[in-house]
Amino acid sequence: MDGKMLARLGAVVFVAVAITATAIELSRDEEPAESWASSPPNAAPSDPLRDELFRCQALGEAGPRDPACLRAWAENRHRFLAPGARPAERLPEAAPAPHQQADPAMPTHPAPVSPPAETR
Repeated sequence: MDGKMLARLGAVVFVAVAITATAIELSRDEEPAESWASSPPNAAPSDPLRDELFRCQALGEAGPRDPACLRAWAENRHRFLAPGARPAERLPEAAPAPHQQADPAMPTHPAPVSPPAETR
């Protein structure tokens, strides 16, 4: 078999596989698209602050001029950025890193470096 014949045979096989795959794909029944909800259906009771934040997000550019949105954003910042704040949706705390033994040959703090003396 020469190279030309092998190339033709490969092209025919490729076209046959492509036609078969297309026929299979076209004969499939379409599955209904899964609708994506903004929150899972079995979610906890609705948070009024979260609902207000979604409303403000939907307002778009009018949100920063809405006093209710300004209050909601301030409360959201306070909820998550206040000292000692523990949001409910936060991931569990990671285990502390193991403490490494100090090597007596290695200093724990670098030695202070004095500036070089200027010579004239």
